[in-house]
Amino acid sequence: MVITDEIIDYVGILAKLELSEEEKAQAKKDMSDMLDYVEKLNELDTEEVPAMSHTFPLSNVFREDAVTNGDDRENLLKNAPEEKDGCYVVPKTFD
Repeated sequence: MVITDEIIDYVGILAKLELSEEEKAQAKKDMSDMLDYVEKLNELDTEEVPAMSHTFPLSNVFREDAVTNGDDRENLLKNAPEEKDGCYVVPKTFD
């Protein structure tokens, strides 16, 4: 892929950058170098390499859900300034 001045201007707009002409030339060279490197990586034979989503083997580290405190509604409502039908009553925040 050839990096054009239009691409550099477009990337500058997306990144909200105001680049001088020499900065645009440097960015153009840098982007070309990056794309050349990626193209070089595409030359590697990855036919026998399995697809991965992560470089390290991961397993589920979550524990099983277990209810430990049960339904302690009465104790929770003891500190409520006001309660109705087993729920906190709070002031309205909007109409």
